[in-house]
Amino acid sequence: SASVTNPKTGWRTTHFWGPVANWGLVVAAVSDGMSQGPEVISVPMTSSLCVYSMLFMRFAWLVQPRNYLLFACHFFNECAQLTQLYRGLKYESEMKALEDAKKPPTDADVPGTAAKVGFLSAIGHTLQAQAMKLPLPEAARGFLAHPAGPFTIHFWAPTWKWMLSISNLMDYDRPVEKVSTMQQTALCATGFIWSRYSMVIVPVNYNLFAVNISLAVTGTYHLARKIKSEFEKKKE
Repeated sequence: SASVTNPKTGWRTTHFWGPVANWGLVVAAVSDGMSQGPEVISVPMTSSLCVYSMLFMRFAWLVQPRNYLLFACHFFNECAQLTQLYRGLKYESEMKALEDAKKPPTDADVPGTAAKVGFLSAIGHTLQAQAMKLPLPEAARGFLAHPAGPFTIHFWAPTWKWMLSISNLMDYDRPVEKVSTMQQTALCATGFIWSRYSMVIVPVNYNLFAVNISLAVTGTYHLARKIKSEFEKKKE
């Protein structure tokens, strides 16, 4: 179709390959859901991915050029990650019950967190107008008025994406057999490709650039651990 071959947003650009890389997260979630047990699910990471996709659906709608492929990707990813989150929380609850634990899992209030952040970004223009009336230093006014500033989804979507890197760091010593190869591959691809995509969209998003570099590094770390483990198993 014309949208695929468009020289500005088609298959030769990161406007196309950025969302395609994110589809890897959907494929990974569906594949793990069908072929892996719930013990491989990282609840902190999956919780972060749920909120991440909620925010990036709005991001995809507001970014220029508007990205329908990215919107569709995050819609399906939301469904897949919520399913995985349910499986992971159920598994953790069952394991804690066996250990006579009194407290249920409290990793994330996914709907509540997303609703609060989404609401703040939705009324951002009103809040921004009020903030700009305050007697602030010029540097602060420039930050608040920026098209990717704290009153826009262009700020909050990449800011939440930092949780994916933080979740990877929290799992730094996660047993290798519980690391999802497909998920980490998708996160790596997303990190590398989106570091370029963040510089060709409007507004240019340095926060998005930085978080994707971080995500590429943390994802590469886990992939390296997984590859090393598989290599050592073959040598035995």
